[in-house]
Amino acid sequence: VQLQASGGGSVQAGGSLRLSCTASGDIFSVNDMAWYRQAPGKERELVASITSGGSTNYGDSVNGRFTISRDNARNTVYLEMNRLKPEDAALYYCKAVIAPYYGPGSKYLPKDYWGQGTQVTVSS
Repeated sequence: VQLQASGGGSVQAGGSLRLSCTASGDIFSVNDMAWYRQAPGKERELVASITSGGSTNYGDSVNGRFTISRDNARNTVYLEMNRLKPEDAALYYCKAVIAPYYGPGSKYLPKDYWGQGTQVTVSS
């Protein structure tokens, strides 16, 4: 099982970016999905999360500017980032709770998987 993130880049303040993250491999189910970010010298923080049913949660600093969504058929989560600020610059990571499929009769064992980070740079 792998998580592959993409979509980072450099934008000016006020601009927009869209991140994507896709789970692949032998998967029984993908449950909660989320985006985190970590800026240099700071702790990793939750940006937004979404359940398999579509319920969302946002960090206070991005609420109203960022939107998380998912496509369950594609095992993909998105993060639409609008009105970006220099303080949004960070390495963005996706995380998903995934139950791998190990074959007939295998146990249902969901666990956390992390994607590689994708860099977001915002210039003032």
